[in-house]
Amino acid sequence: MSIALYMDEQVPLAITNGLRRLGIDVLTVQEDNRSGYADPILLDRATELGRIMFSQDEDLPIEAHHRQAKGINFAGVIYAHQMSVSIGNCVRDLELIAKISDPEDFANWVQYLPL
Repeated sequence: MSIALYMDEQVPLAITNGLRRLGIDVLTVQEDNRSGYADPILLDRATELGRIMFSQDEDLPIEAHHRQAKGINFAGVIYAHQMSVSIGNCVRDLELIAKISDPEDFANWVQYLPL
């Protein structure tokens, strides 16, 4: 059991690097050459790649909730407001989620951090 993450461009590099040190499969929007793309396109891309989208952009959970209401499938979103969770706690929570979850657990779901 494990999930792969797709990191939005607002996510601090310290979170990405911390997760990678822990063996979590992470791909950033920048590494995927998708910087500056709109949230719906990024969420489609994460779904296409079979990755759960992690973001600290408050517009992304809004897009996900819109898709839930319309019945549009997406791989899942994990959201943490920048002011409500520290980098260390964010890494801890994301590691836990990544290591004990299956991608199906997050299909069409929005998870908020901190846990």
